[in-house]
Amino acid sequence: MQQEPFFDDKNRAFWILQSAGWAGYFLLRALSGLANAMGFSFLLHTALLTATGYSLTLLMAAAYRRLFRLKPVITWTVSILLVFLASAIFSAIETWSHATFIRPGFRPEGFQFFGAILLDFTLLVAWSALYYSINYYILLEEQADKLLRLEAQASSAQLAMLRYQLNPHFLFNTLNSISTLVLLRQTERANAMLSRLSSFLRYTLVNEPTGSVTIAQEVETLKLYLEIEKMRFEDRLRPAFNIDPHAARARLPSLLLQPLVENAIKYAVTPQEEGAEISIDAHRIGDRVTITVSDTGPGPQEQSAASAVSTGVGLPNIRDRLAQAYGADHRFETQTNTSGGFSVIIDIPYLTEEPK
Repeated sequence: MQQEPFFDDKNRAFWILQSAGWAGYFLLRALSGLANAMGFSFLLHTALLTATGYSLTLLMAAAYRRLFRLKPVITWTVSILLVFLASAIFSAIETWSHATFIRPGFRPEGFQFFGAILLDFTLLVAWSALYYSINYYILLEEQADKLLRLEAQASSAQLAMLRYQLNPHFLFNTLNSISTLVLLRQTERANAMLSRLSSFLRYTLVNEPTGSVTIAQEVETLKLYLEIEKMRFEDRLRPAFNIDPHAARARLPSLLLQPLVENAIKYAVTPQEEGAEISIDAHRIGDRVTITVSDTGPGPQEQSAASAVSTGVGLPNIRDRLAQAYGADHRFETQTNTSGGFSVIIDIPYLTEEPK
């Protein structure tokens, strides 16, 4: 079983430290008295002082809790005054106890009751310093935890935003194609496309926008997407998958590859009468996975001209999502193929468990 952090329950931690501290005070003073042959009466004297210190510091703790979140000048001024007052009371009781149990014939008067104030003041200052130090430490830990939670929430929100940028872009293209089929009265093809669109959306909505999927699951999603697009382009769209079985279990952000395939269709398949091939390859090399999306289109020159009027969601989106998911531990490159066409290469860590 996982042990609960000591300061998770502040009330319990206070009583443990308070009791242990004053028990240590009693033990050390008692041993000192016994070592100096002070007798049983010194134990009574020490017990009374321990009870006094225990009670005074409980009252001080109650006051400090109210002072803790006030302005520093108020907190420290009032705290010092409380320490002086508590030290005076502690000293008076210690002097009276000493006269009663240790020197029965001694009768202190006036300022004699403050004879132990220096020692008691030092003790209570140390107790106060420890109290404030622990509470400021707990406060800093709480603020650090809160900051981490806020950063995680911000990161999740950004990832969700990046994911949600993709769906409207894809839906617009698909619904536009369905609308065209309806206008052309190709109802069977329009119904088939609607059916495949619903299957694709049902499949993708199962996954959280900030979640991850295996490469095998991502490939199944891409196949659903390509079935929809193939109804638009028919034989002009020629997809190919080459997935290393050792890489299939690796996880990556969901729908990471869909905009890359969408870009390849837009810039490689659409402008060419003969269409183009689109290849999706994934290979594991040690503790890394390399994913390549390539096409046999006209190349980056024509893509650059077309990009001037595009929405600009695809590649920047992928870069941002990779940075959110992996930080600097990834590689994202684009290159021109030697035989023509364009490739996008992604290199990520080989992870098989859902990131927490």
